[in-house]
Amino acid sequence: MTLEEAQQTVDRWIKTYGVRYFSELTNMAVLTEEVGELARIMARTYGDQSFKPGEKHDLGDEMADVLWVLLCLANQTGVNLTEAFQKNLEKKTTRDKERHQNNPKLKTI
Repeated sequence: MTLEEAQQTVDRWIKTYGVRYFSELTNMAVLTEEVGELARIMARTYGDQSFKPGEKHDLGDEMADVLWVLLCLANQTGVNLTEAFQKNLEKKTTRDKERHQNNPKLKTI
């Protein structure tokens, strides 16, 4: 599924099952909440914290929740994520094409 197809799929789902989009500000708050849930799992899986008994820890599901809300926000604000991502990749390539290769902190031993 492409980003464009994902945006269209989310839009159809919202219009079929979701009644309407939440407001942009509400979705921004929901995105922040979902990123926090992803961060919790990352901290417990790869960091120093541990899971509480019975605590949910489906990393893929949390990433999909973040993507879902981001797709909603893109649809609501008229952002074509395919175009935005392509432009962002070009920006990063131009800006960082040598930066990371010349970073001694990233050199392998």
